[in-house]
Amino acid sequence: MAESGGPEDQKPQSDEARSAFAPPAGTSQPASPPEEDHPTSEFALPTGVHQDQNGQSSAGGSGGGSNSDTLSSAFTPPATYRAQQSPPAFTPAQGIPMVRLTKEAPWQDRMRTMLRMPVTERPATEAIQRTDDETGPAVPRVLDLTLRIGELLLAGGEGAEDVEAAMFAVTRSYGLDRSEPTVTFTLLSISHQPSLVDDPVTASRTVRRRGTDYTRLAAVFRLVDDITTTDTEISLEEAYRRLAEIRRNRHPYPGWVLTAAAGLLAGSASVLVGGGFLVFVVAAAGAMLGDRLAWLCAGRGLPEFYQFTVAAMPPAAMGVALTLTHSTDIRPSAVITGGLFALLPGRALVAGVQDGLTGYYITASARLLEVMYFFIGIVAGVLIVLYLGLQLGAQLNPEARFSPYNEPVVQILASMALSLAFAVLLQQERSTVLAVTLNGGVAWIIFGAMARTGGISPVAATAVAAGLVGLFGQLFSRYRFHSSLPYITAAIGPLLPGSATYFGLLGVAQNELDTGLASLSTAVATALAIAIGVNLGSEISRLFMGVPGAVGGASRRAAKRTRGF
Repeated sequence: MAESGGPEDQKPQSDEARSAFAPPAGTSQPASPPEEDHPTSEFALPTGVHQDQNGQSSAGGSGGGSNSDTLSSAFTPPATYRAQQSPPAFTPAQGIPMVRLTKEAPWQDRMRTMLRMPVTERPATEAIQRTDDETGPAVPRVLDLTLRIGELLLAGGEGAEDVEAAMFAVTRSYGLDRSEPTVTFTLLSISHQPSLVDDPVTASRTVRRRGTDYTRLAAVFRLVDDITTTDTEISLEEAYRRLAEIRRNRHPYPGWVLTAAAGLLAGSASVLVGGGFLVFVVAAAGAMLGDRLAWLCAGRGLPEFYQFTVAAMPPAAMGVALTLTHSTDIRPSAVITGGLFALLPGRALVAGVQDGLTGYYITASARLLEVMYFFIGIVAGVLIVLYLGLQLGAQLNPEARFSPYNEPVVQILASMALSLAFAVLLQQERSTVLAVTLNGGVAWIIFGAMARTGGISPVAATAVAAGLVGLFGQLFSRYRFHSSLPYITAAIGPLLPGSATYFGLLGVAQNELDTGLASLSTAVATALAIAIGVNLGSEISRLFMGVPGAVGGASRRAAKRTRGF
C-alpha cells in the first residue's frame, strides 16, 4: 500500500473496509497465468493494483506519496470529471415532479392521469381497502372482480378510456399497483406483475351482450367510487355482493313506458321539423308500432340489424299513407323524420368518436362499424317503404325542408320533451332526468339562435351546441361523481340529423343520387360534429378545472399515442 500519513489521519479499519478485489475468507489467491494464454480470474487484481497483508489494495506506479494522493473522499469527483463537459443526468436538476392527486378529485380524473403516465413515473400505490390477512387479497379474485366491473361498464356503452380508468382504480385500491388493463370492443384483459422477477398473472373476459341501462351504469360508478374512497371500507366479498345486486336489479321503467317514450320522442322530433299536433300523433303512433315490432323480433332472436330495419318501416309507412290521402295540412316528411329520430344510434356514435379521439382506434373502429350497420338497417327499412310508395303513386317532395323557425317556444318545449323521452329510453335514473331535459333545451336554443337567427352553417351550429352539452354534462357528472353519459347522450337528441337522413334516402329512392348523396353527406357531417363537439366540451371542462392538487400544470397528460410519434 502507498505510504500514508500518521495514524491520526487514517480512518479506522473495519470489517467492511476491504478491497473489492480481495478474495473471500478461506480462499487462496490463485496464481496469475499468462494473459495471452488464459483469461483473468475474477479474483485477480487489475494491472497496477497491489495488495498488502491486511487485504487492502492501492494503485501502484506512483511510488510513495502523501495521503491526499491515494485516499480521497467519496464526494470528490474523478480526475477526468469536468463540470462543463458532464454527461446529462438521468434525473433533472429540479427533480421529477410528483403528481399529487387529492381525494377530492373524481376517481376518473385521478386514474386517467396515472394511465397516461409512464409506468416508472406513477406514484406508489397505497392499498385503500384494508384486509385482515397480512398477505392481502388473492390476486386472481381482485382481477376477476375488476373484469366483471369493466364488463358492465363496457356493455353499458361507456368509453374505453373510462373503462380502463375504472379497472385501474379497482386494482390499485386493493394494492395491485403493477396492473395494466386493456379494453377492446368485445374483450377485456388485465395483467398484474407482482415484481420484476415474478411471472405476470393475466385474466380476460369477453363481452357478448350489450344493453342500454344507465341506472345500472350509475350504480357501477358508485361502487367504484366507494372502492377508491378511504372513508369506506369494502372487502372483496362486499364488492362481489354489491355487484351481484347490480346485475339482478330490474330496469327502472317497464316495457310500456319505453314504448310510450319512443312515441313521445318521435312526436317531439316531428314538431321540431315543422309538424303540428296531428303530425305529432301520427309520428308517435308509427314509432310505437315500430318499437313493438322490434321487441317482437328481439324475442325471436333476430340480430339488431333486422330489428332496426323492421322498426324503421312503420313511421315511413305512415308518411306514405298520408301522402296518398293528398292532405295539405299534414307534412309526411315530418312524420318520417320523427320516426328516424327515434332510431338513429346517437349513443354508439358518440362513444365511437370519443374512443377514436382518445387513441383507442380498435374499439372506435368497431363501434363506428356497428353504427354503420344500424344505419344501413334503417336505410333499408325506409327505402323499402319509399319504393313501395312510389309504385303506388305517392308524391313525395324532396324539396320540402324545415319550416320557418316561427314557433320558438313550441320547438324549445318539443326539444325538452325529446330529451326527456330519450332519457327514459336509456333507462336513466329519475334524479338525472330533469338535468338532461334542461340540457337538451339549452342545446336546441343555441342551435336555433346560431343556425336560424344568425344564419350560421347548421353543421357549425350543431358542433357548438354539442360542445356546450358536453361541457354541462361533464360539470353535472363532476358534481354527482357519476358517469357523464347520462347527462350528455339524451341531451344531444334534438341535434341528431333526422331530417337530412330522410331527404337523403328520399333522393336515393327517386334516383336523384346527387341530391340524395349530398343530403346524406350533410347527415354524416352533422353526426361527426355532434360527437366531436361533445368530446371537445368534456375536454375543455377537464382542461380548466383540472385535477385538484396536481403539480406542474400537467394534471391530465395528453395521450401521446395519438400524436403519431
